[in-house]
Amino acid sequence: MVIDMQEERLDSIEALELFVAGTAGLSPRVPGDEAARQAHVQRVLGRFAYAGLSRRHKGVVVRYLQHTSGYSRQHLARLIGRFVAHAPLGQRRAPVAGFYRRYTEADVLLVAHTDALHDTPSGLAAKRLYQRAWQLYGDARYERLAAISVAHLYNLRATPRYRGARVNWQGTRAARTAAIGVRRAPRPEGRAGFIRIDSVHQGDRDGAKGVYHINAVDCVTQWEVVASCERISEAYLLPVLAELLYAFPFTVLGVHADNGSEYINHRVARLLDKLNAELTRSRPRHSNDNALAETKNGAVVRKFLGYAHIPQRFAAAVNTFCRDHLNPYLNLHRPCLFAQEHTDPKGKVLKRYPQHLVQTPLERLASLSPACRNLRPEVTLQALQAQARAMSDNEAAERLQRARTAMFESINRRLTQTAA
Repeated sequence: MVIDMQEERLDSIEALELFVAGTAGLSPRVPGDEAARQAHVQRVLGRFAYAGLSRRHKGVVVRYLQHTSGYSRQHLARLIGRFVAHAPLGQRRAPVAGFYRRYTEADVLLVAHTDALHDTPSGLAAKRLYQRAWQLYGDARYERLAAISVAHLYNLRATPRYRGARVNWQGTRAARTAAIGVRRAPRPEGRAGFIRIDSVHQGDRDGAKGVYHINAVDCVTQWEVVASCERISEAYLLPVLAELLYAFPFTVLGVHADNGSEYINHRVARLLDKLNAELTRSRPRHSNDNALAETKNGAVVRKFLGYAHIPQRFAAAVNTFCRDHLNPYLNLHRPCLFAQEHTDPKGKVLKRYPQHLVQTPLERLASLSPACRNLRPEVTLQALQAQARAMSDNEAAERLQRARTAMFESINRRLTQTAA
């Protein structure tokens, strides 16, 4: 219902209240278009000095305008807000489609160019490069990028423009296979048969590789077996590794290695699986996981075989020396230190090495219970002890020294003849 009225006669708040109450159920409207209705709102607000009214009187004015203009209360609130701010009540210009872009196409291309120069650094490193380019070297192109957030930098890298400018070729990745070995330290629980293994390289000379020594040490008894091979490839390593594992007098229940590919591969895993031996490997940020084998590398392998280059063709001679002389001496005649752990009042574990625990690996093996010795069926403790009593420690050491001297003299003689 449109009523042509002279609303200018309503010059008091009480008159507005009476008008709203008297026209309840009716819909009086100010004639005209959108501009006329907005002009009506502006006249009423100005006539009653809306900004200076009390809260109650403002409510009366709003109800009157809502009644006569047809606007919703929310839209009237927007119009009144513009009136109070002395802004035009007319319809604002339609917003431009999309959001404002701070970083232009040139910035995206500059990001791609910088990433290509620096091989796609991390977001933090890339931002630091932009800051240095702008602040330190005065390159105006990087002024906006110097303030970019790392998160939005990755947004720019994900845009089609960036990808079109920066093409990355990546080779085909091999299919992901099941992990080999378990990342944890061995758990011998007082049983012999859990060995730690490591490789020692006997140096290079003129680009030629030397022999490789395989050093394996039992966790509980420190029974040690050293073997040598020409290379650590599967064809050379697997036969030597099988011989090394059989050289232990007890059944091998577990093998722990670092993450070198010479041990962490499917063929070694199959070899250990045939022996029912568990394969474990060192964990990240746990440098002590294979510390026993690495300690023996310096205290045994380097001490008895040195650091000088030994050509690969002499691997068989070195392996024979280790099998016949070095390994028997290490396990039957050379004492090792075994720790005794104490816990202080603060809970810290302290290791001490009392004199009565300085034993040969055979003595340590004999001190274990029969179940923990885990000896192979064809090996007896009495036979091992009889082998140890066949010669004294000094006699075994002298025999070892003579054999080592003869081996190195033979190697040097053959090298001299080859050079001549």
